[in-house]
Amino acid sequence: MSEGRKAGLFLIFVTVFIDLLGFGIVLPLLPRYGEHFEAGGTTLGLLMASFSAMQFLFAPIWGRLSDRVGRRPILILGLVGSTFFYGLFGFATSLGNTGTFLGIGALTWLFITRIGAGIAGATIPTAQAYIADITGPKERGKGMALIGAAFGIGFTFGPLIGAAFVSAEAGATPSAAPGYVASVLSGIAALLSIFKLPESLQQKTTESLTRRHHWFDIASFRHALSKPRIGLILLTIFLTTFAFAQFESTLSLLTQELGFAARSNFFIFAYIGLILTLSQGILVRRLIPKLGEFRMGLIGIVLMVIGLLLIGVAGNSGSYPLLYAVLPISVIGFSATTPSLQSLLSLNTSEDEQGGILGVGQSISALARILGPLAGIILFKGTSNGLVAGSITAPYWAGAGIMVLGLLLMSGLKSGNSESNVSTQVET
Repeated sequence: MSEGRKAGLFLIFVTVFIDLLGFGIVLPLLPRYGEHFEAGGTTLGLLMASFSAMQFLFAPIWGRLSDRVGRRPILILGLVGSTFFYGLFGFATSLGNTGTFLGIGALTWLFITRIGAGIAGATIPTAQAYIADITGPKERGKGMALIGAAFGIGFTFGPLIGAAFVSAEAGATPSAAPGYVASVLSGIAALLSIFKLPESLQQKTTESLTRRHHWFDIASFRHALSKPRIGLILLTIFLTTFAFAQFESTLSLLTQELGFAARSNFFIFAYIGLILTLSQGILVRRLIPKLGEFRMGLIGIVLMVIGLLLIGVAGNSGSYPLLYAVLPISVIGFSATTPSLQSLLSLNTSEDEQGGILGVGQSISALARILGPLAGIILFKGTSNGLVAGSITAPYWAGAGIMVLGLLLMSGLKSGNSESNVSTQVET
């Protein structure tokens, strides 16, 4: 890889990392903040899902638009939007339970901020397409793992930064400071992308894509799903993300049941981020070229099944030391599965469709992140009409069962073209 391409990879990594610091600050707070503002189980699930709902709608738009106008402008637009909506999140939090602004209550403002942040944050497929632009097929898996590593590092240091701005006492009033800090960090990432990030899409490719592609429509999904191998990869991505989203969205509530204060809750999310960083930034990046995307993904799914089952055991026992001990299993499993599936999706896609197909992949992930939190929180808290009886371990038992199905689907990817053949086809 040339020095220019290495510099581009480094810059996209740093830009995504800084933006994800803000995400890492806000996510651990959101379920508890929603409860503080008296959101019921379904409302809390919708609040958690609103961010991903916007990603589902806008990820293909941004991905396809980046095929037309370039990756850099879309990345900048997303970062500027994140800066604004994280700041608004801090302001909404400062209103308190009974406060209003422009006649709108704090809980509604929280919904608005998450919807806006979801629209702005739907540019991950654009970052993936940026990496696809500057890497060859043999480097693709390692390049995609950079996004996971950036997420992991952001998810490590974001909660650690957030911990400095919340109380160590259980049940304390939510602080507005984490939202403002997240806004400042996203602003720094926006400035970095404006002044340092080069464009990765070549002019001749842009002109060709402009003639070929339309804006977002249902046909983009039909086109992706019409290819059996791509459809199988997308379905596996959905199930994997759905199961992990159940775990991710209910973890703050589980730690609350186990007596974790807000600061301690931040620390366990930082612990998860550290595991993601080490596994994707070091372990997975080194093993993918040796084992291949298929084997790496298969191992990851097996680890997710085992890990989610053990989290359920930890919840039943009420033991937070056991929870700390078993968390790495499912997190390492997810960190191995995600870049493997993303790389398989990219390798099975022609060069002129990278932004669009990766955008569909991100939308499938976002759809899972819409439904996963809804299902997870309802399983955890139950419903007000008693139709579903809540259990603090139900999301993890269900997630393990879903991943068994994901294991069967992943096994189906072994048939057909081998990875080496796919790579040869893409290079040709």
